[in-house]
Amino acid sequence: MDNRGEWSSKLGFILAASGSAIGLGNIWRFPYITGANGGGAFVLVYLLCVFVVAFPIMIVELVIGRKSKKDPVGAFKTIAPGSKWWIIGAMGVMAGFGILSYYSVVAGWTVAYIVKGISGGLTVSNLDPAVLFSRFAANGKLQIFYLFVFSAMTVYVVIGGVKDGIEKAARVLLPLLFLLMVVLIVYVLTLPGAINGVKFYIIPDFSKINSHTILMAMGQAFFSLSLGMGAMITYGSYLPDDDDLFSSAFYVTFFDTLIAILAGFIIFPALGGAPTKSGPSLVFVVLVDVFRKIPFGGVIAVIFFTLMAIAALTSTVSLLEVVTAYLIDEKGMERKKAAIGAGFLIAILGIPSALSLGANRWLTRIGFLDKMDFIFGNIFLTFGGFMMCLFVAYKWGLECFLEHLSEGCQHVGKPHFNGWLKIAIYFICPLAIAILLLYLILTGESLG
Repeated sequence: MDNRGEWSSKLGFILAASGSAIGLGNIWRFPYITGANGGGAFVLVYLLCVFVVAFPIMIVELVIGRKSKKDPVGAFKTIAPGSKWWIIGAMGVMAGFGILSYYSVVAGWTVAYIVKGISGGLTVSNLDPAVLFSRFAANGKLQIFYLFVFSAMTVYVVIGGVKDGIEKAARVLLPLLFLLMVVLIVYVLTLPGAINGVKFYIIPDFSKINSHTILMAMGQAFFSLSLGMGAMITYGSYLPDDDDLFSSAFYVTFFDTLIAILAGFIIFPALGGAPTKSGPSLVFVVLVDVFRKIPFGGVIAVIFFTLMAIAALTSTVSLLEVVTAYLIDEKGMERKKAAIGAGFLIAILGIPSALSLGANRWLTRIGFLDKMDFIFGNIFLTFGGFMMCLFVAYKWGLECFLEHLSEGCQHVGKPHFNGWLKIAIYFICPLAIAILLLYLILTGESLG
C-alpha cells in the first residue's frame, strides 16, 4: 500500500494547499486587524507583505518538500544528512501537533453555532449574544464534545489519503466556501449602512500606518499562509518533479489572500464600518447580534458558520497531515493508524484548551489556550520560517535550491527572477522575520 500518495493534478494540489492556508484567521482576524489599523491602508501593507515576505518562503517550503519527498523531519535529513537541521522539521511537526490541539477547540465552536442556528437558538434566544457565548464557552462537557466532533471530521478526511481524502475534500469544500462567500457578500451589500463599511475598507487612511501596523500585517501574511510549520513541505512532497512550483506557490498565495479580502467584504458591510472587537467576540457575539437584526438573519447565520467550519476543516486537515506524514515516513506506520492515533492524542491535548474558557478556574486564569497559541502559533512558526530561509541560503545553497526549482519552472534562469529570489531569501525574508520574532519575544503579544 502506498501510504504517501501524490496529487492527481495541479488543480488538486492548489485547492488542497489553498485550503491549508485558508482558515479562521481569514474570516475573522483579518477583518478585525484591518479595521484596527487603517482599513484600506492596512490592506495595501498586507498585500505587500504577502508577496515580498511570505511568497518567497512559500516557494522555499514547496521546493524542500518536492526535493525530499518526505515529511518535515525526513526532508531535512534527506537534503542535509548527518546535520542537526532535522530539528527544524521536528519543530514544525510539534507546531502542527500543538496548534491543532487548540485550533480544533475553536473550530468546534463553528459546528456548535451551526447547530444553534438551525435550531433557532442564535436569533430566537432572548439571551444577549455575549451571555450566550460565555455560557457555551464555560460548559466544559460541550466544549470537549465539539472538540472531539471536529477532530473526528479531520481524522476522517486524512485517513482517505492524499487523492481520496485531502484532495477530494478540497475539490468540494473550496468551491463551496467561495460560493457561500459570494452569496453573503451579495446579501450584506443590500443592508442599510453597507456602503459605509465598503468605503472604510477600500479607502486608505495612511495616517494610521506605523511600525506596529506593519508588523501586524507581516504576522497576518505569514500565519495566514500556514508557513513555518511544515504544512507546505508536506504538501510539496506529494508534487511530481515536473510541477511548476513558482506558479503553484503563486496560485496558493493568491487564493488565500483573495479569501481574506472577500471576508472583509462580508464583515465591514454587515457591521457598517470597522469591527470594535476581535477574536471570538467579533464572530460569536458582534455578528450574532447583527444577524438578529437583519432580514433572514437565521439563514444567514447558518450560512456564515458553515463557511467558517469549511475554512477551519481545510486547515485542520493540513495540520494533522503534517503529523501523520511524519509517522508514516519516519516511524513506518500505516496511514489509518497514524491518523487515528495522532488525531486522538491531539484531541486529548486539546482538553485543557477546551476547559480554559470558563469551565476550569485555574486553566482560565492562566489563559491556557492563549498560551498555546503564543508558543506554537507564533514563536514556533516564526522561528521555523526564519530557520528555513537560513537553511536554503547558507546550508543547502541557493544554487542547488534554484536548480531544483527550475524543474518545470520557466522563470528560473532569467536574471531578474533569480536576482529577486536571492535577495528575498538571503536578506529580506530573514531580516523581516527576525524583527517579527524579536517583537513577539519582547512584547509577548500574539500576532496569530
